[in-house]
This record gives sequence, structure tokens and C-alpha cells, in this order.
Amino acid sequence: MESTNALKTGWMQRTRYTGVFILLLAALFCITVLNVNIGSVPIPVSHIAKIIFTGDGEPTQVAIIWKIRLPRILMAAILGGALSLAGFLLQTFFANPIAGPFELGISSGAKMVVALTMLYFLERFHVVSSWTLIFAAFIGALIAVGFILILSRRFNHMATLLVGGIMIGYLCSAVTDFIITFAEDSDIVNLHGWSQGSFSGTSWDGVAIAAILVGVASVLVFMLSKPIAAYQMGESHARSVGVNIRAFRVALIVLS
Repeated sequence: MESTNALKTGWMQRTRYTGVFILLLAALFCITVLNVNIGSVPIPVSHIAKIIFTGDGEPTQVAIIWKIRLPRILMAAILGGALSLAGFLLQTFFANPIAGPFELGISSGAKMVVALTMLYFLERFHVVSSWTLIFAAFIGALIAVGFILILSRRFNHMATLLVGGIMIGYLCSAVTDFIITFAEDSDIVNLHGWSQGSFSGTSWDGVAIAAILVGVASVLVFMLSKPIAAYQMGESHARSVGVNIRAFRVALIVLS
């Protein structure tokens, strides 16, 4: 009787997950079509299908779809998926459903270093490249993660680590606000625009780079699926099946 109920529960759970994924894929398809269709130059759906599958159509519409709108929606989908995967890894690490890059100060650390870098380059060279800001954001995120890893050596309780991450976020935000106080108005506008995020300058080269980086990280995460499942059942269970907890935690943080 218990085995029958367990099978029934498992089947219902798989059915529910399958239905959710189908709905999400349908929503993604609809959003993609709307994104390509709606804009300053509206393009009928029939023209969109013809341009994408055959390459034929009005030159202006072809350029708008292939050079502007498709790269934007693909980049948004790739980076949105990456953000959700990072959130999943952090939630697994802290065993807390509210953990994420924003709550743990990782995003605040990235913004702090970007603010320092942007103000320095704009003051000295009057220009700063997007690659410089990307590298600065990555360094800032690593700094915040480094503090979290240091805390993890001293505190084993996940709630304490989560509070520590929130404190790091507030400290980084305070430093950023202090920097902005003495910045020029134009630099403040640039930093605010960067922090809000935009896909307006997305190109196919950027999509390719994002796809490669996110793809490699996603494959590595899937390779850790068994240790992740064991860790979610408790640290003692993970240790009993041979998971190196310290190395596993570092892998989770670095991948996220």
C-alpha cells in the first residue's frame, strides 16, 4: 500500500513538473515572438517566420530582426537562466530558499568595484570599455564571495552565513553610496544606467560568449547533480556517501 502511494505521489510530481516546464516553454515562445514583433518598427508575425526560416524579406526588417531583436532576446534568455541557476546553487549552499546573488551581497560587491573602476577610468581616460566593467564586476563578486567563504570557515550554521552575506551587501552598498557622493553628475548617471542593466548593445558576438560561459558552467553544475542531491538531504548524509563537504561548498560558490 505504501509503495503504491509512493509511486502515485512520484507520478503526480513528475506530471506537475512536466506541465510547469511546458507552460514555461510556451511562455518563452510567446515572449520571444512579442519581443521580435513589437517595437518602433512593428513586424507582422508572418514576416517574422519568413525572415527567420528563409532569410527573405524587406532589408530593413531583416536587419532589425537579425541584428537587433534576436540577439537581445537570446541574451536575455541565456543570462536569465544563468541568474536562476546561480540562485539555485546559493540556495543549495545555504539551505535557504531566500538566498541569492542580491541577498548575499554578491551583486553589491560587483557594483562597488564597478563604481571605483568607472570613476577612475572616466577621470583619467574619459572612456571605459564594457569589457573593463565586466572584469571589474567579476572581481567585485569574487571579493564578496571571498568574505562569505571566510565566514564559512568560522561558522557552520547556514543562517549565520546568510546574515553575514546580507551584512557584506550593506557594507558594499554603503561604500558605493559614499563614492557616488563625490562623483560628477555624468558619472552618477553612467553608473546608475549600468546598475539598471540593458541589452540595447547586444551583438551576436556577445551572445556567443555568454552562451559558451553559461553553457560550460551549466554542464559543470549538471555533473554535480548527485552531490547536490545528497547535500540537500543533509550534510551527514552527503558525508556518508563520500561527498567532500568543504570542496563541494567551494565549487557551489565559484560556479554561482
